[in-house]
Amino acid sequence: MSATRIPSRLRRLNKVQKISVAGVSALGVAALTFSLVPSNGEAEVAPQAAAAAAPVAFTGVTGSAQAKTVQDSVIAQHSTAEKLVKAADAAKARAAAETRAKAAKAKAAAEAKDRAEKAAKAKADAKKRGSEAANRSTARKPVYANNLDGWIREAMSIMKKEGIPGSYEGIHRNIIRESSGNRWAINNWDINARNGIPSKGLLQVIQPTFDRYHVKGTKKDLYDPVANIVAACNYAADRYGSMDNVNSAY
Repeated sequence: MSATRIPSRLRRLNKVQKISVAGVSALGVAALTFSLVPSNGEAEVAPQAAAAAAPVAFTGVTGSAQAKTVQDSVIAQHSTAEKLVKAADAAKARAAAETRAKAAKAKAAAEAKDRAEKAAKAKADAKKRGSEAANRSTARKPVYANNLDGWIREAMSIMKKEGIPGSYEGIHRNIIRESSGNRWAINNWDINARNGIPSKGLLQVIQPTFDRYHVKGTKKDLYDPVANIVAACNYAADRYGSMDNVNSAY
């Protein structure tokens, strides 16, 4: 490495390294200066020069050796400076790499945490939506009108669950024929009435038949319109296949 490139690279050394290189350089300059001073350390007059020819020649040989030593010292200084600069560059590169690695690790951890939090939130939201939907489904029980249409529709929803056949038209038609839609209707003149078990309700059912074909989940009341319809349709399904097949007294 040339001597002209050393000063610019020395600027990258820290304070202790700069002091070390400066010290070595100072010693080298001092040695070079000492080697150029005559061996007797004083100026000689012309007459003495001839007499001192031999010692001067010897001193010249000694100076050449000293110059060689100084040159070696300067080369060593350059080598030391180069090593110090390389060491400083390597330390700086390691520090930068460690900083980048830590930053990348921190970023990866933050991203992983963010993904986990988002996944947990999405799962919680999905669970909440499912719970809300279930609650709405449970809360939204059908509301039927308290009239003939509502009674028939509620009875049909129960019949559907129990597997009892019967259409709206077939049920409605037979109710109109049997009671004209009067839930409190009672037959006090037919054979059943004479036997003490009059037909009652929308579909004119006698008590023994109601008790036998009553469907669980409905009221145990012969006059209850929904219970009356479901029990009558259950009886008609057993005897005629369906209330739709009934067209007269049954």
